[in-house]
Amino acid sequence: MIAGTAPPALRIAGATKRFGAVVALDAVDLEVAHGEVLALLGDNGAGKSTLIKCVSGVHQFDAGTVEIDGTAVSLGSPADARGAGIETVYQDLALFDNLDPAANFYAGREDAGPRWLPRGLRLLRRRAMSDSTAEVLSRLQVGLPDQRAGVGLLSGGQRQAIAVARAAAFASSIVILDEPTAALGLRESRRVLDLILRLRGEGRAVIVVSHAMDHVMEIADRAVVMRRGRKVGEERPTPENQQKIVSLIVGGV
Repeated sequence: MIAGTAPPALRIAGATKRFGAVVALDAVDLEVAHGEVLALLGDNGAGKSTLIKCVSGVHQFDAGTVEIDGTAVSLGSPADARGAGIETVYQDLALFDNLDPAANFYAGREDAGPRWLPRGLRLLRRRAMSDSTAEVLSRLQVGLPDQRAGVGLLSGGQRQAIAVARAAAFASSIVILDEPTAALGLRESRRVLDLILRLRGEGRAVIVVSHAMDHVMEIADRAVVMRRGRKVGEERPTPENQQKIVSLIVGGV
């Protein structure tokens, strides 16, 4: 790190992960800064999912180091990752269809009190949670027809937006999105991409796993390409080097 410059939001060095005899990650180095969108690219089996699951605390690296804002951290569980300011949105979104957006935002971390009571006897602060959720949705310009309706009644794009907004509400540093526009139409994809750009504008570090090269070209500041568990290249996505990035993905370079 150059003297006088801020450390990256996330720095991974020498990340290695094995599942038995299979090396899923082989000495991967990666970093992403605040206010930056990093695209993580690669074919199926490249190691992208394993990497984000390790950063999210689902798996643990067998070797390597992780730093958040220049401080070494141990991500032994999803709770450790959330405590470090990392929120992840997987493809299944992990939303409860029968609950409204506010209940989904606070599922597992409900605002309840008074604090001196045992947790099971505390009263939910429903109004505070609803108001906080509405503020986040408004700030990120996520429009919903009815914020009291169950999310199962919403469109795919609206559900994706709620999941991303929930991550943004609790991620103090890093948001990881796994295929955020998969199975969405053009209009709904556009809304999700705009939401990602707003997260960048708020200073979040955003890691996006995607196979949609046109979306990567539009929103990503850098693209890291993985193949067979290794980082094989890093490029700044531009129309001029799009073919080079594709070649890195398929192994033509």
